[in-house]
Amino acid sequence: MDGGSAQRRDSLISRRGLLKLGAVAAGGAAAGGLLSACSSGGGSGGGGSGGHLVFLSDQLSTTQETSDMRTKVLSGFKDSSVTFTSFSDTTQFIDQVIAQAKAGSGGLDVIGGLQGDFVALEAQTQLRDMSDVITELKDRNFPQAYLDLAKIKGAYRFVPWITATYLMVANKKALQYLPSGADVNTLTYEQLLAWGQALKKGTGQQLVGFPAAPTGLIKRFFQGYAYPSFTGGLNTQFKSAAAVSMWEYFKQLWAVTNPQSPTYAFMQEPLLSGEVWLAWDHAVRLSDALQQQPDNFVVFPAPSGPKGLGYEPVLGGLAIPASSKNVTQAKALISYLTEQQTQATMLNAESWFPPVGTSALPSSLAPGVSAEAKAIVATTGAAGALASQLPIGLGAQSAAYDKVFVDTFTAIALNGASIPATLASEATTLQSVLQSAGAACWKPDPASTGVCQVG
Repeated sequence: MDGGSAQRRDSLISRRGLLKLGAVAAGGAAAGGLLSACSSGGGSGGGGSGGHLVFLSDQLSTTQETSDMRTKVLSGFKDSSVTFTSFSDTTQFIDQVIAQAKAGSGGLDVIGGLQGDFVALEAQTQLRDMSDVITELKDRNFPQAYLDLAKIKGAYRFVPWITATYLMVANKKALQYLPSGADVNTLTYEQLLAWGQALKKGTGQQLVGFPAAPTGLIKRFFQGYAYPSFTGGLNTQFKSAAAVSMWEYFKQLWAVTNPQSPTYAFMQEPLLSGEVWLAWDHAVRLSDALQQQPDNFVVFPAPSGPKGLGYEPVLGGLAIPASSKNVTQAKALISYLTEQQTQATMLNAESWFPPVGTSALPSSLAPGVSAEAKAIVATTGAAGALASQLPIGLGAQSAAYDKVFVDTFTAIALNGASIPATLASEATTLQSVLQSAGAACWKPDPASTGVCQVG
């Protein structure tokens, strides 16, 4: 996980951030399985007399997270009592939701998962259209980018609930080297390169940093940031002329990047040590530095490229199964979970950020957490923001998919291989991975009929 206190929150990247595929629940998860799972899970939040709700998720599944959800978050909901159960295995979660839908028993009232979970569910069962709830909660000021991700097959299938993304952090000592006229909040990739070059010239050190260790997340930089920002796509643009230009750019940036970057899994550590003054990483993997030394760093969105500000939100949402017999109360629970105070409690207790506009951002946050939250809002609201989805539909091919991007980076940036030749070779591997998974295209690529075709 993400080390130190971030260890319990790494679910944003692995347990939360990726579709986790494990053994299929035995017997396809019988209709009564959820209720027994709930009773064995123990605990409930809320103490209202207005009925009882069953809330199932594949998030917040560690013992501490589940306890905090019940005692700190759901305890404030007074309209109904709530039984909260979380499966750490996404496949088990999806199987249980589908089993309940097929049984039509109404034993499940609210489901909470990641955007990719809802895509997988909608492919196998009909999800309730949540457009009415989105309309009722318009004062939450959900960013349009999140609403776009919540729309699946022409309708809103979930309400944005929790989010995180990847950000940039700079030591304040680096600001004196910022290119003339550049603003960290609207930085371009060309300005980032110039900044890195100025740092090297002024200090004699390569002070840019990327998490390029085997357990680092540099793969997400290429998948959700560099490729979309330079090409407007991902798989369909993998070996395009624009992709060649992106990799040519990155080689220049790598020349001013700390040579220890291939050993960095979490950028908070080299930021705290001063080895790196300018870094990109997941918000969770930056948080220790920001919480320990909030006055020493500035936090800001990733840069923009020729096609816009590509970024990759990790978005969790809430939905009401079509079979629920407690729709009114379920709507009330969703309303409660998206209220400003509840979102602040969620952030402080569970390290999930609220998917809201600036006006609804909680005010009582620790300085480091507040800085990240504001940078996330600035990212989602930026002109030209181009949201990418985490890889969807890869199943057992997820690791092979990520390896293509790591291998491409290794060949080009570390080993100096030919960019066009490397992209041509890796494109063949990438197409094989997508074919094996039967994966259709996902954003920022346009929707495809059948397997996504590498371009």
